[in-house]
Amino acid sequence: MKQHTTQDTAPNRAQTPILHVDMDAFYASVAVRDRPDLQGIPVIVGGGYRGVVLSADYLARQTGVRSGMPMTRARRMCPGAEVVPPDFDTFMTVSASVMETFRRITPLVEVLSLDEAFLDVRGSTRRLGEPVEIAEHLRATIHDEQGITCSVGVAASVTMAKMASRWAKPDGVFVCTPSSVTTLLHPLDVGELYGVGEKTTELLHRLGLVTVGDIAHTPVRTLQRAVGDHLGRHLHDLAWGIDDRQVVARNASSFTYLGEPDKSMGASETFGHDTDDREVIVRELLRLTDRVTTRMRVAGVAGRTVTITVRFADFTTITRSRTLAEATDVTQEVFREAVRSYDGLGLQRARIRLVGVRLEGLVPRERVHRQMVLGQRDHGWPEADRAADRVVRRFGSDAVRPASLLS
Repeated sequence: MKQHTTQDTAPNRAQTPILHVDMDAFYASVAVRDRPDLQGIPVIVGGGYRGVVLSADYLARQTGVRSGMPMTRARRMCPGAEVVPPDFDTFMTVSASVMETFRRITPLVEVLSLDEAFLDVRGSTRRLGEPVEIAEHLRATIHDEQGITCSVGVAASVTMAKMASRWAKPDGVFVCTPSSVTTLLHPLDVGELYGVGEKTTELLHRLGLVTVGDIAHTPVRTLQRAVGDHLGRHLHDLAWGIDDRQVVARNASSFTYLGEPDKSMGASETFGHDTDDREVIVRELLRLTDRVTTRMRVAGVAGRTVTITVRFADFTTITRSRTLAEATDVTQEVFREAVRSYDGLGLQRARIRLVGVRLEGLVPRERVHRQMVLGQRDHGWPEADRAADRVVRRFGSDAVRPASLLS
């Protein structure tokens, strides 16, 4: 795995606490991962003959194919490419697993799209090391668990982390220290600044401001007269790498795609070694269920459909779902259905690489009215879960857990 770093003094954790993680050609990478026959040939993900390109792998990009390009033009530019229809269910599943990996590092994860996010890791460095070490850990974990690659920008600000991840592509890490900002930025065309679109670029070019350095050395008042007070100040700050925006946590339940809210929460885990040991697999299902339902209770949601994911040693992946009579956030109820789904697969000696648990059809918890059963105790697993949640909030995640996970 390659790594790019700047040439000045090595950064420390206080200088570069912001990471921007961007999957490499996400849709195409997932399509190739699940289709070994596509390895080594150009791949385009998109709609029908008159559709547009959703994504292209790096082989197709070498011929000029780009996202948003009409499919007819893409076929002409890369006639040898394999065109694959998008599988949004798979994309969403992989994305959710990646975002869960991020949240294992830090709660400060700002999701930008299915395939990229900002992370503020300043609270994680004591546990996990320098930001660049965290970046490498993320890359290795995502590659091992999902079979795809990502690029990571490490910097002092959101803007520079975004720029750095672009310089890291594909499959790399780029560290941008504060002292290297102007050296990296000023030779660039103004259109390469994060957040500067085509119209603003054209306007700046007409004014004779071609490079970022041109903007940096233009008086702020001159810029403001040309493009407006707010934009003029903003561009001048960007040209000097000044950006005080903070990473704002966006949970999976608030993430939207194509205008639709994400109505599921899940988690997955790759085993250190492929296994066919049912006891090990069931224990991991419990661990994942506990993680997911705890997040659901924090978010105040419950779900009806329990879905498990099983990935075999050859990366073949299957899912199974069971829908409950009513939505729940109770760990033992979800775990019971997950185990039933797993046992229903009838796997005996199949070597398993990864398992996952997901709750779908999420609704606000206050809309769920549980039907009492005659003779049922007044207090049970729901109350036990909430009592455990209170202990965890006060004493930390290791304070209480299911007994079978203590080993």
